[in-house]
Amino acid sequence: MPAPVAPVAALRAVTVEVADPEILLAHADPLAPLVALRRGDGIVGLGERLRLTFSGPDRLRAAAADWRAIAQAASVDDAVHRPGSGLVALGSFAFADDSAEHSVLVVPEVIVGRHAGVSWVTSITPADAPTGVTGTALLPDPRPFGARPRATLAAASLSREQFTAVVGRAVAAIREGRVEKVVIARDATASIPPDADRRALLRDLADRYPDCVTFAVDGLLGASPETLISVHAGEGSARVLAGSTARGASSADDAAAAARLATSPKDLDEHAFAVQSVLDALRPHARAVMASELPFTLKLPNLWHLATDVEVQLGAGASALDVVAALHPTAAVAGSPTDAALALIAELEPFDRGRYAGPVGWIDQDGDGEWVIALRCARIDGDGTLTAYAGAGIVADSDPESELAETRMKFRPIADSLR
Repeated sequence: MPAPVAPVAALRAVTVEVADPEILLAHADPLAPLVALRRGDGIVGLGERLRLTFSGPDRLRAAAADWRAIAQAASVDDAVHRPGSGLVALGSFAFADDSAEHSVLVVPEVIVGRHAGVSWVTSITPADAPTGVTGTALLPDPRPFGARPRATLAAASLSREQFTAVVGRAVAAIREGRVEKVVIARDATASIPPDADRRALLRDLADRYPDCVTFAVDGLLGASPETLISVHAGEGSARVLAGSTARGASSADDAAAAARLATSPKDLDEHAFAVQSVLDALRPHARAVMASELPFTLKLPNLWHLATDVEVQLGAGASALDVVAALHPTAAVAGSPTDAALALIAELEPFDRGRYAGPVGWIDQDGDGEWVIALRCARIDGDGTLTAYAGAGIVADSDPESELAETRMKFRPIADSLR
């Protein structure tokens, strides 16, 4: 197990129930939002009490060890006891072991949260700080939303023709037996005003994709449909997505599209790879793992996905980050076999994915938390440069033009939020 970071001052977290803040996003920082929301519930962080950065192949295991040490040293007074109350860190991790982009865990100074009709505020301070501040005083004032920035995405590292050529090379590698499946991504960029209100983009994503987790951590924001792992009191659940098709223009066309997806050998094979990779990764950390035998079709505003829900009873002492470290990268975002797929991605993709397709989410003092895969997302740099990402799972009978069309559909959440 990697050694923890140098000792830091012990933290104290105090959570109190407050009146419903109505729109959680209104309490976020417009330029540096810390957000994990689904259907209006979730958490919003303000400020940075503690920031931990990680890199390299041990980044997730190091984060799990460091967080365990921080949580053990902390003092937590939580009268609410809801998912996301108490001491919480939000995090986002790089996809690749050799990524130049740092992975982060951020402990906010203040967290505003809501779950199942109960709202709260958590204040996180050094353990020796004065106490006695009331929850009402801690509730930050909401801020009016700024205008949603408008921009158009343009292909970046790979043109459309270059992407289809790369997919062709990936198919050739599969037929040569190098891998069974590989996920190939491309990036697209736009420019927004550096002082644009990032919350306006998040609000649009949350409204359009309410069943996804709308997230923002350290400049990466998006709306992910894929739960990597959600853990509460030793019980975990994951949702595996692999295989997709565009929604139909009419009800009849839409039903036909879903039916084709549910019976597509190519998509069913791709999905089976992804599910098996999750099951194999979970078993060493679990007392029991259960998954449905057949996938179901999950309807999103722009896509149908093949989906499988997995339930797991975790072993003693396993935290959400321990499970994330075991699961990442799944076949849904890398391929199968994993090591060979990662090598092929490094060979074929001419850019660093950064934190795209990496884990993003939150963890509390008990090791509970919710982590999703950073999909349908974009990174916004300080100068207003926005970089969005989309990928497609490639198998032996993949058609390059169809895979290009799939990436166009996966860019839509970000592209539409910029219109």
